[in-house]
Amino acid sequence: MESDRLERRPTRGARGVFAASAVAAVVVLAGCTMQAPTTVETTTTSSPTATPTAEAIVLVPDGTAEDNKPFFDQVNAATAENADAGGRDFIDALVAAGFDKGAMEVTNDATTLGDRAESIQFSVRWGESCLIGQFGPSVDGYHSTIQPVLGTGLCLIGDTRVIDW
Repeated sequence: MESDRLERRPTRGARGVFAASAVAAVVVLAGCTMQAPTTVETTTTSSPTATPTAEAIVLVPDGTAEDNKPFFDQVNAATAENADAGGRDFIDALVAAGFDKGAMEVTNDATTLGDRAESIQFSVRWGESCLIGQFGPSVDGYHSTIQPVLGTGLCLIGDTRVIDW
């Protein structure tokens, strides 16, 4: 009767196998994470005598939209740190970073009723492509994409603001 009341516990070996399996599962699952589209990647370089440093992300005037998206995202992510940033803030930051103001479009910061827009979009035409950013509470912060130029020759659909400042 006494043996019926004893709890059965796994042996040390069984506990070790279970622990190793759990660690292996965590390692495998860690490799399955998705990267957000707005993440700015940097490459590090190293030499035997120096500490690794991140390469600067810069505007590539002769590059493609794909070449310049990391810099576009870096500039806009910094601007988006201000939760109250509006279209002019993004345009001004992009201009200061070297993007062509004449190639830009931006949507209105306010609705037709005068309320703050739930999100704004802004773009830079780059050849036959458009670097497009979107920011606001309804889209959970900043996001970007590259899309082909529309048949209208523009990047954004709908009403946009005149960039006259």
